[in-house]
Amino acid sequence: MFAKAKSLGIFGMDSFSVVVEADLSNGLPRFDIVGLPDAAVKESRERVRASIKNCNFEYPVSRITVNIAPADVKKEGPIYDLPIAIAVLKATGQIKADIDDYAFVGELSLDGEIRGCTGILPMLLKAREDNIGAVFVPFQNATEASVVKGIDVYPVKNIFEVLRHLSGEKAIEPCYKDVKQLSTADEMLDFEDVKGQHNAKRALEIAAAGGHNCIMIGPPGTGKSMLAKRLPSILPEMSFDEQLETTKLYSIAGELPSGVQLITKRPFRSPHHTISPQGLAGGGHNPRPGEISLAHNGVMFMDEFPEFDRRAKEALRQPLEDGKITIARTSATVSYPSNLMVVAAMNPCPCGYFGHPTRECTCTQAARKKYKDRISGPIIDRIDLHIEVEPVDYEKLSSKGREETSAEIRKRVNKAREIQRERFKGTSVSCNAKMSPKMTKEYCLLSEEASGLLKMSFDKLGLSARAYDKILRIARTIADLEESENIEFAHVAEAIQYRSLDRKYWGD
Repeated sequence: MFAKAKSLGIFGMDSFSVVVEADLSNGLPRFDIVGLPDAAVKESRERVRASIKNCNFEYPVSRITVNIAPADVKKEGPIYDLPIAIAVLKATGQIKADIDDYAFVGELSLDGEIRGCTGILPMLLKAREDNIGAVFVPFQNATEASVVKGIDVYPVKNIFEVLRHLSGEKAIEPCYKDVKQLSTADEMLDFEDVKGQHNAKRALEIAAAGGHNCIMIGPPGTGKSMLAKRLPSILPEMSFDEQLETTKLYSIAGELPSGVQLITKRPFRSPHHTISPQGLAGGGHNPRPGEISLAHNGVMFMDEFPEFDRRAKEALRQPLEDGKITIARTSATVSYPSNLMVVAAMNPCPCGYFGHPTRECTCTQAARKKYKDRISGPIIDRIDLHIEVEPVDYEKLSSKGREETSAEIRKRVNKAREIQRERFKGTSVSCNAKMSPKMTKEYCLLSEEASGLLKMSFDKLGLSARAYDKILRIARTIADLEESENIEFAHVAEAIQYRSLDRKYWGD
């Protein structure tokens, strides 16, 4: 006796179609699973056997062979429990209905309950692409599954509900619901709370307007973390495509909060400086997204930047340049998107007071050099904006004056982003920071005065070719904020200012 049931699997960011084939033949009772299963898939035979028996179905006393095709792709996790059980019950004749147009995903408990699993959203999108009529998913994943339209999605709590629906005894209602576009502005921290620091706020406004990475350097207690945590409040709202892609990532990583349809608020990730390189970049025996990818379309804040493991910091190189991170393992090579803004914060020296206007630094020159050397030149070169965060005096802290709100700053950021969307229409580029060298040359045309200033600064500061391109892109963003078609002298002068702080703190 032979039967098959459709299912789906996850590989990196993509899903793939799976066919679970069950063959029952004469011989000594045995249950074999083939098709490159991992340990969790091999253990399915015990869960399937117990759930079939405990649900009072007839478990076949024969040789059972289950093949999970395609056989050359590694299958991971317990998500194949349900399709294996369905294929076995179909092969024994206990399911009479035609199941060719259905797909099944879910982990089984020993009493037949269906438990939630990760990666449901990309699986459903793949099922719709493959014209599968309906998919049975765990009830716990119903909210996430309700995003996908154009396909019937049936949330089920146990194996009985699946069989009753297939037999026509008790139909299940599909779980599609319109996505609720909720405003997240009220949930975010506001720049209105930050007293003073107008230069730092201006730099973060430029960063948000152009999608630029930045590093904040300043003594302890000057508000670096406070500023970084408020950056998402001035970023443009996420488009539906960005929401969908971010939700897919969180679904695959098992990080999607319970009851959430779509992630509509830009991610803000703040990993501790003790994080491992694998935790930051992603990986593991079965590769999973790391913090860099979980910050996709949002912000990753790296406080105490020099304290991070050097290999973890160096893992930023590829995503900062390419907008994606590739994880190579012996079993597979996967790529995850990482279109993120990196915001780093650090003290200027181990004691934190080098360059402080009133407090004296107690560090030796050797200690400062050792501290500086924890961050490589190539990483600093890849960070667009270098921001000095100075101490705030008492008068500013105690002032009753009104500070500019995030909503007011966001209006200017949105205008600048709208100019960029129009500029890059028809391309994959979303903001100035992501421009290719060819685009930089095309869209960053300088006036004669601005060109002369940049040439003089390039020679005097010893800038790299990468720094030259980044100054042009920053200047382009500043011009966009002022709704200026051309890049003028003042725009370049301000852009250069954000590329010279490393000379003040780290110059020999």
